Formats: sequence, structure tokens, C-alpha cells
Amino acid sequence: MEEKQKNKRKWLIVLLLLLALGGIGAYFLTREAPKPVSMISGDFLPDNKDAKEISDAELKKMAQQKVDHSKFNMVIAPEATFEAGDKAGELIIQNPAHNAYPVNVEITRNDTGDLIYTSGAIQPGYEVKEAKLEEKLSKGDYPATAKFSLYDDKTKEKKGEVAAKITIHVKN
Repeated sequence: MEEKQKNKRKWLIVLLLLLALGGIGAYFLTREAPKPVSMISGDFLPDNKDAKEISDAELKKMAQQKVDHSKFNMVIAPEATFEAGDKAGELIIQNPAHNAYPVNVEITRNDTGDLIYTSGAIQPGYEVKEAKLEEKLSKGDYPATAKFSLYDDKTKEKKGEVAAKITIHVKN
């Protein structure tokens, strides 16, 4: 009986080997063969389609627009006169229409650094002719500095600053 069992084991091992070989063979026969893939190394610039060279006139126009947006003329009278330190007086500030940006003007005393006037936004083409100081001043002359801050009207971002000397005269 032992020989029968040995015989059965041999047939079982042979059968398992045949099944394993058949499975491996079926795998290789049914899988798809690898297809060659073309690989192009790098990116290439496509041919021109719709783009045309910018004309000299257009280049000049674009350059002029940049210059126009970068220039600024400040206009402020070198002297401001007030009858009394707590009353409105003559203070002339202009933002010419050809300027590209609105401005805010702050006037500070040179001796103390105190802020004595703030204009708020002055759009291009607008002016201040009369104003009241934010700090009451006694009779006398006050050397001061007017700082013009330029702002982009759309983004409200500060674009730059320029300053001018001014004298504030208070008569009484």
C-alpha cells in the first residue's frame, strides 16, 4: 500500500508541475506584447500662427503711455496765509489734469515735525484754494514741508512721494 501512495504522490506532483507550467505558459501567451513608444526629449517652440511684429508707432505709443503714467507735476504755492491760526486761510494746492495719479498732501512743521494739514485725496484736475489747519497756530511764520503722496486710483497702492518747502504765515 505504501507503493500505491508513493505512486499517487508522484502523479500528484507531476500534475501540479504541469498545472504550474500551463499557468505560466498561458500568462505569457495571453499578455500583450510591449509596443515601442516614441519619446521626444525636450519641448519645441511651435511655428508662428497669428503673432505679428509690433510696429514702431505702437512701440512709441506704449513707451509714451509708460512715461505719462510715471511723470508727476506738483503745484503748491510756496506761502500759505491765514488771518488767524484757527480760521480757514489761503492754501493753494493743485493736481494738474495731466497727472496720472491722485495725491494726498500732508504738511508738517519743520521745527516740531507736527502734522498741521492733510488734504485727503486730490484727483487729477482738482485743487485746494482754501483750507483750515488741523493744529491751531499762534501768530508767526512757520517753515514747513508739504509731502505729496501719489496713489494708484484703482488699487489704492502708494506709487511714490515728492516734497516741497512751504511757509505758513499766521497774521493774528
